Amino acid sequence: MELKFALEAQDRQDVGGDRRYDVVVIGGGPAGATAALYAARANLRTLVIDKGLTTGALGLTSKIANYPGIPGEISGAELVARMRRQAESFGATFVQAKVQAVDLEGEVKTIYTNEATYAARAVIIATGAMGRGQRVLGEDRLLGRGVSYCATCDAAFFQGQEVAVVGNDDEAVEEALFLTKFARRVHFVSPTPDLKATPHLREALAQHPAVVLHAGAALREVLGRDRVEAIRIAPRGQPEQVVPVNGAFIYLQGNKPITDFLQGQLPTSETGCLIVDREFRTALPGVFAVGDVLCNHVKQAVVAAAEGAVAAMVAEKELHGRRQLAVDWAK
Repeated sequence: MELKFALEAQDRQDVGGDRRYDVVVIGGGPAGATAALYAARANLRTLVIDKGLTTGALGLTSKIANYPGIPGEISGAELVARMRRQAESFGATFVQAKVQAVDLEGEVKTIYTNEATYAARAVIIATGAMGRGQRVLGEDRLLGRGVSYCATCDAAFFQGQEVAVVGNDDEAVEEALFLTKFARRVHFVSPTPDLKATPHLREALAQHPAVVLHAGAALREVLGRDRVEAIRIAPRGQPEQVVPVNGAFIYLQGNKPITDFLQGQLPTSETGCLIVDREFRTALPGVFAVGDVLCNHVKQAVVAAAEGAVAAMVAEKELHGRRQLAVDWAK
């Protein structure tokens, strides 16, 4: 729990009133957005913390043709955007940030992001399963010595230097653009030829004079003895290259449940998934988990949305002293 206390000196009682919520949802995909819709519609003050529209599995999907009520094809990003707009129409608030740590013990939960601290009576975890299990060479060894996963946290340490950002989604592009305020040059390494970020972010990145784009290049290694000195990349169809940099900000994705910010506060299965009951409660009161972060979850947007709806309804009833849904789902 050391990271939690390092992030904020203030206690949760000091969280300002404008950052106190009935429900905080971590993750803004179909599960999180639907949970926010149901919670906000139940007149609960609801906040969703999400890293970006295209950081989740659905946001990266180019075509969806089987979502109920949506005839024809629609992109995953547009479907998520519609869900968010609907949740916002009932009063839910969305903020783009990365959750660094949480304190889920006690009646009031505290959520620490890279920009602010929030308090909630209930937390719904919907962070999905795009975390990375395997690192590239040198990444773990140089973590905290030039390797970072948070530009907002560490950009100031690279004033006037050259850095690399590795990724291809909204989060990676946003972080790269933020780094341009500090770094002399930002090498943006995308593992795919085309960025998955939203169009306005792609355009902003392409037009920025401090950004050098390495499209379709795989990160092979982070180099350096005591500090990051360079990265080794493999552009498609070209020889490997060594790019001298002082920092490497890595935003690659995998298929591992994203639970690192929990710091062991909730039990997980052998495969790293959160464990819940039939109404998506975790082992801690007032804490729920839905979507791809669960082991027994069928990876379909409609299923994730349904789980978010159930969790929000159960949370609302528990917050108002009614412990069980009127419907017994086991029957």
